[in-house]
Formats: sequence, C-alpha cells, structure tokens
Amino acid sequence: MSNEEHIFFKKDDNRFSQKLNKYVYDSISVSQLSQSKKLLWIKLIIYLFLFTSSISILFLNPYGKSLFALIINYASISIFGTLLGFNSSHDACHGTFSKKAWVNNLIFHFTFNLQGISARLWRIRHLASHHLFSNVDGCDADIDDNPLLRFSPHHPKKWYMKYQHIYAPFLYSLYLPVWIFAKDFVYLNKKNLANLKNQNYPFWYTIELILVKLIYFGYIVFLPFYFLEFSFSQILLSYSIMLVIGSNIFIYTLITTHFTLETEFPITDKYGFLPYNFSQHQLMTSMDYHPKSQIATFIFGGFNCHAAHHLFPNFPHTIYPIITPVIEKAAAEHKYRYNVLSLVNAIKSHFLFLRKLGA
Repeated sequence: MSNEEHIFFKKDDNRFSQKLNKYVYDSISVSQLSQSKKLLWIKLIIYLFLFTSSISILFLNPYGKSLFALIINYASISIFGTLLGFNSSHDACHGTFSKKAWVNNLIFHFTFNLQGISARLWRIRHLASHHLFSNVDGCDADIDDNPLLRFSPHHPKKWYMKYQHIYAPFLYSLYLPVWIFAKDFVYLNKKNLANLKNQNYPFWYTIELILVKLIYFGYIVFLPFYFLEFSFSQILLSYSIMLVIGSNIFIYTLITTHFTLETEFPITDKYGFLPYNFSQHQLMTSMDYHPKSQIATFIFGGFNCHAAHHLFPNFPHTIYPIITPVIEKAAAEHKYRYNVLSLVNAIKSHFLFLRKLGA
C-alpha cells in the first residue's frame, strides 16, 4: 500500500452515503429502535444467565465423577460465553446499550474479560484500526501480516501457504488458546500494529492484563481442580476441548465476514486515495450471511449482518435485519455490489479464498 500516512476515501460524488443514511433512518420508527434496545438487554440477560449458570453447574457438580459430563459442562461454558461475546460484549464495545459510557464499559469489560481476553486491548484494535479501514493492508489489524496464513492478496506469499486451505482448520481450532496465552501479551508489547503506530501503553495495562488472566484461570481451571473430584489432567482435557469448541464457533462466525472470494482488499493510489467512497467500501469489504433472519441474528449477534454493522456500528445489532433490506436496495439503485451468501457457502468461499491466495 502506498502513502500509509495519509489515506482518504474517494469522494462520494453521487451522495450515496447521505442517501443511505436517509433511507435507513426513514425506515425505522422510534418504537422499533426502542424495541431493538429492549431486545438487546433481554439477550444480555439470557446469555449471561446461560453462561454463569454453566459455571455454577461446574462447581455444584451434580454429575459426580463423570468425565463425559464434565466435558459437556465445559463445552456449554464455551458455547454460551462465545455467544455472550457476540451478542453483548461487541455491542457494548460500540456503545449501543446506553447513552451512559460507564454502562457500556461495565457490560463490555465484565463479559469480555470473563473469557480470559483483554477487553481493553481488543477494543483499541477493533475501533481504532479495523472499523476505520476494513480490509486495507497496513490499516486493519485484523489482516496484519500473519506468518502462517495469507489473508490479503497484498501480503507476501510463503511456499507452504499453497497448503493453507488444508491446515487452516487446525490453526483455527487453536485460535482462542493462542489469543489467551500469547496474543494479548504480544499486542501489549507491540509498538506498531497496522495503522496503530508508536503504541506505548501505561504500566497499569500490564497489571490489569495479569489480573484478568489470573481471575480467568482461577475460576476455569484451578478452583474446579481444588473443589471437584477430578484429576488435573481431566480438568485440562475438558478445558482444552472447551477452547477448541469456542475457537471454531468464533472463527467461523467472524472469518466469513471479510475473507471470502467476493470481498475486496482495496489499495490506495499514489495520492493516498482508496477506490471507493466510505459506504461503498464497507459494502465491498463485508460479507453477510442470512442477514434478514431474526434467528441467525439472535445467535450470531449481528455479525451475520456485517454490512449493516460497518455502516451503522452505533445501532444495536437487533435492528440490523430491519435495515439490511434498505441497504441492499440502496446498493442496487447505485449499482454497488452487496455481498451475501448462506453461512455454509460463505465458509466454502473462505476456503476457496485461502486456496487462491496460497496458490
């Protein structure tokens, strides 16, 4: 990418962004927006209850010495914790729960840190990098150079990447353990990450990160070993399976939203201009799957309506199924591409994308 210091979107000559905003705001009523926020809170209560209940059952241990039941228990913690992240943590990060910042921060940090991952460090990457210039090499931390996987056609290619579509599922299954055990610490000490330059975090970030990890490992590994009649190896086995399950749910929900054959990876010209205006850029770099389905949105927390999320990140995700048809119609009127597939086909497209970039 040229001219990393100054990057601009193409001028919106046909006023697409302005028209789109008008179409969307005209399409939703005050009552619909109010109901969507109520549903957001209801989902928080549901998923938080399921997550904390799974943890409570672990310590109550109603299943005795059954290793299979222990594994199922850990799996339920993983599933409901990941869904809590999708449906509540992410929205709180974008400030959609309340106009009061402390409310959003409380929900975000509490629900995210419980997963053993630093909420503070992830929010910096998510808001200050990914959402500014999605899929732009050097400006999106989510496609920062990866030594094992090539996620951008503008990244260097290694000989072994011709097999990346084959070995990627194994790496994806390790995504959460790598994030929990290593990536947070790497990011804490990484001075330059995509467009985030000269990062110098205060020392208390390190203290907070260590506390997050200690609390997490305390309730998920050490306390169960101390209180339950299972060996440490049985606890570790169950916990490892939990991480693999969570990793796969996390990856296949998110990896399809930007990395497919249909999505683009725009580069700037010599003057630093990207080829699309801001709203068109979000359409070209995002992939939707089942975006009009209330059930899919209830499960995936609006990640299935990814164009709507990048265009209107401050809206609660519960309203995305309502505004997505408006976005699709506006895109068609201006002859802009709108990417949408089923989840299964989006996953297929992702692996074809990996094979193409590795060839």
